[in-house]
Amino acid sequence: MRIRQPLLALLLLASLFGGCTTLNVPREPSQALPAADSAFGRSIQAQAAPHQGQSGFRLLSDSAEAFTARAELIRNAQSSLDLQYYIVHDGISTRILVSELLKAADRGVRVRILLDDTTSDGLDRIIATLAAHPKIQIRVFNPLHLGRSTVVTRTMGRFFNLSQQHRRMHNKLWVADNSAAIVGGRNLGDEYFDAEPNLNFTDIDMLSVGPVAEQLGHSFDQYWNSALSKPIEQFLSTKPTARDLRNTRTRLDESLEETRKQNHALYQQLMAYTTHPRLDVWRRELIWAWNQALWDAPSKVLSKGEPDPHLLLTTQLAPELNGVSKELIMVSAYIVPGQSGLVYLTGRADAGVSVSLLTNSLEATDVPATHGGYAPYRKALLEHGVQLFELRRQPGDNGDNGGSGPSLFHSGSSSYRSSDSSLHSKAMIFDRQKAFIGSFNFDPRSVLWNTEVGVLVDNPQLAGRVRELALEGMAPALSYHARLEKGQIVWVTEDDGKQHTLTEEPGGWWRHFNSWLSSMVGLERML
Repeated sequence: MRIRQPLLALLLLASLFGGCTTLNVPREPSQALPAADSAFGRSIQAQAAPHQGQSGFRLLSDSAEAFTARAELIRNAQSSLDLQYYIVHDGISTRILVSELLKAADRGVRVRILLDDTTSDGLDRIIATLAAHPKIQIRVFNPLHLGRSTVVTRTMGRFFNLSQQHRRMHNKLWVADNSAAIVGGRNLGDEYFDAEPNLNFTDIDMLSVGPVAEQLGHSFDQYWNSALSKPIEQFLSTKPTARDLRNTRTRLDESLEETRKQNHALYQQLMAYTTHPRLDVWRRELIWAWNQALWDAPSKVLSKGEPDPHLLLTTQLAPELNGVSKELIMVSAYIVPGQSGLVYLTGRADAGVSVSLLTNSLEATDVPATHGGYAPYRKALLEHGVQLFELRRQPGDNGDNGGSGPSLFHSGSSSYRSSDSSLHSKAMIFDRQKAFIGSFNFDPRSVLWNTEVGVLVDNPQLAGRVRELALEGMAPALSYHARLEKGQIVWVTEDDGKQHTLTEEPGGWWRHFNSWLSSMVGLERML
């Protein structure tokens, strides 16, 4: 055994070093280009000028609108596109956006794409091939430097550096010409844009134009120029060539044509922006308001233990959290309050503030383990008068459109669709006056470990619209209302117009097991 142990260690090291870089790729700093560099940017500056420093906002709660907004910002961009994402999944929606990004680069638009490193797992060369375009740069944030070559070695590499590798860039940001931006909860993938037949993530984004886009562009620059952001090519032994890019474009065009033929309804649904553009209409519908762009410092990821408060988005948001006096509504895909969150929420409720939380039910969540970090706090929250609503699983009809089918409501723009739906939104409404939209969940992972971004808007009209969306999700036909009866939690809901009460929490045995297990092994601070 003593002879074999060094051999085992050498094999382990060899597997880890198997993904080591052999390319020396320069990492030059760059900055957002001025909005005035493009006619599109100048038109937004002219539109914003009469509002004396305020920015314009429009909610994108409908999945189709959220996709259209991204595609149209690419088409309108003339100088720069800056994209920052935690997850990018392959699919028809992503391929259409990539095709548009390549066309933008062809006409001279500078494209910078910053991805959390976990989204590049096993895809380094495919992603880097896009960066073979002279106008496209791609970097990965907080990368794993060794062991990238296989699933096993990547898993081992992250495990052996868990203190930093479990900290991820959760930001979702899309900036065009440093003058128009999309911020919110959506990643890139069919499940976020109503293009996945079996799942739709209910979410909220916000189109933001004017000075706020420049603020968000500054946040992108901080992450892009961080020492934690590395060019994707750095992790390859050979750099993709122009020929590789041409081959990729050919395959991309072929796949889009195949989708057009095989799933024409879905293709037409997604490509509606080409025949019925909406951006000019939305620009006329903007709500102009004072605002503040908020984001975690990228160096938060490097902290030993808990980050210093001055690095945190939550520190910037604290005046609103502490100043709410009448009504607080939180919408969060994952709620794990922890002891400090419990003290805050119950303290607000005890002070007379109406506190309502909307999150996923056990049967609807895409991460049952996180539910195990939430469930132990329900009883204490309810005892102090906090209202808890848990979005039900919404079974879909898998209609011909390939998406989630018609809305549960009369309005086709409802954000709560009839596919297998899981809440992914992140929003807060303070005293019906201010609304915060971003990537931030109310859990330790967002507070302490991941980085986040969002915008706080001071406007009762916009706050009212976000509040309407939250109340829509809390409706009895859509959510379980958790209550206390004789000291026990029950779930009140409605089917076919008839209210009924469940004494057992809805959700299959496997979901219950995962939730129970995560609470038993003490994963709360990692959730």
